[in-house]
Amino acid sequence: MNIQEKYIKRCIELAKNGLGTTYPNPMVGSVIVYEDRIIGEGWHKKAGEPHAEVNAIRSVKDKSLLKKATIYVSLEPCSHFGKTPPCCDLIIEHKIPNVVVGTVDPNEKVAGRGIKKIIESGATVVVGVLEDECNELNKRFFTFHQKQRPYIILKWAESQDGFLAPEKENNPSRKPVWITNAYSRQLVHKWRSEEQAILVGTQTVVDDNPKLNVRDWSGNNPTRVVLDQHNRIEKDSFIFDDSVKTIVLTGSKIASEKENTTFEVIDFNQNIIPQLLTILYQNQIQSIIIEGGLQTLQTFIDQNIWDEACIFIGKSTFEKGIKAPTITRNKTATTHLITDELIHIRNHD
Repeated sequence: MNIQEKYIKRCIELAKNGLGTTYPNPMVGSVIVYEDRIIGEGWHKKAGEPHAEVNAIRSVKDKSLLKKATIYVSLEPCSHFGKTPPCCDLIIEHKIPNVVVGTVDPNEKVAGRGIKKIIESGATVVVGVLEDECNELNKRFFTFHQKQRPYIILKWAESQDGFLAPEKENNPSRKPVWITNAYSRQLVHKWRSEEQAILVGTQTVVDDNPKLNVRDWSGNNPTRVVLDQHNRIEKDSFIFDDSVKTIVLTGSKIASEKENTTFEVIDFNQNIIPQLLTILYQNQIQSIIIEGGLQTLQTFIDQNIWDEACIFIGKSTFEKGIKAPTITRNKTATTHLITDELIHIRNHD
């Protein structure tokens, strides 16, 4: 690993502190180095707050060193006015002579303009250091801007014999049957705090009345997205409690909207996935967890519109019930979580 890779790697480490809190902005880390010594560093913490480069420059005690330093940043410095001024202008203002960038920003508002502006100021710019790692860091942001849809994560739990749930006659109480252990459930809540939205189908809400929030972890609640073609979901269900931003996709809007709950009409006689993704894109949602049920998950799989699948396998067996989705399980990574097994699949279509 050379010097440039060493410091870009540190930028990536810093950027990860913003996972789940920077939406709709990307995660970015920045390090300022003088004579192979870090004199400042920072990361973007929240949309509307200072960017990584600003925090890094502010952290430098002796600002006179900036004119002889190198600033490293995992993503191209922005060149436009948003909620904050352009970072490339700040770098130019402080006359930082060397800039090392991990990867180019795919946002059409930036897309090389920041780099071009810094080069035109007379600074030396290096681009593409640990580029793959920097792209992976912001896979959600890149997918959103390059494919005009959120990054899609499929998630479900199944029994040892491949069922999502037992037959109803074997579950007379109709209460949710937990397949996974408490540690796996806590991990799921951690994931929810990291992604921007979570989606379920009608039957999941009717059967389980889920809250779809973060309870077993500290973090932001994801936007709840629910499919409800025929407005079957009871209005006293948790998803209508208005405690979390909720988007309901329905065939006909008959319910009144609330402050945090909106209804979007789509044509369920047509392919619903493109319609859904358009609405999510319009709502600036960069990532979403698809939690069920079977029909919803299988629809995404069959149309090959997904990026990751996380499958928990518990220790129970049901013999009969609702079968788990069918998905090709190659290129997998497996983790053991006490009594559960977690299979992680990346979709490289």
